[in-house]
Amino acid sequence: MRNEAMRAAGFPHGEVKFLPREVRRIGEGGLIEGYASLFGVPDLGRDVVEAGAFRASLQRRGAEGVRMLWQHDPTEPVGRWLSIAEDARGLKVRGRLNLGVRRAREIAALIGDGALDGLSIGFRVVDFRKDRAGGLRRLVALDLWEISIVTFPMLPGARVAAAGPPPGAAAAKEARPLAEAIRRAASRLSRSTPVTPRTA
Repeated sequence: MRNEAMRAAGFPHGEVKFLPREVRRIGEGGLIEGYASLFGVPDLGRDVVEAGAFRASLQRRGAEGVRMLWQHDPTEPVGRWLSIAEDARGLKVRGRLNLGVRRAREIAALIGDGALDGLSIGFRVVDFRKDRAGGLRRLVALDLWEISIVTFPMLPGARVAAAGPPPGAAAAKEARPLAEAIRRAASRLSRSTPVTPRTA
């Protein structure tokens, strides 16, 4: 279903990369911050994003042209990115969840509870080179079009954290069953062979 939605949104050849554990608390009103991609770090699909890979895309599109989605679903925008920039480590992002949206309130509660912290990029490969010795695909230039908050990141280092006060007891109670389901799924996944999420 996600593949069909992405094709319908005009990205028939898009790919996604998941990066865990990089969202940090920074402020109020649904603010989140973290790294959506790390340079020079192989992911579970043996891809490595090179420094500068996002430069041209960010110059052309800017943060306002990159969507904030839930689980790469173009029908579920949950906020907006305020800043996206490359630094020495990777692609640093800062954004705001729209707490007027029910899904965003659930996400904020889950992040605050520690049950959710993954980030993932949705992109089109513009240029790459093969590292045959290491069995890697080195991504040299990428057209970045969305960054999602996700349950299971592909790059164990792309993470986000709560950046504001809890959205309220009601939202936290509403999200608790989903938080428990995510914990159970994560526990089962850790005991099984990793699966590489990808769309094409």
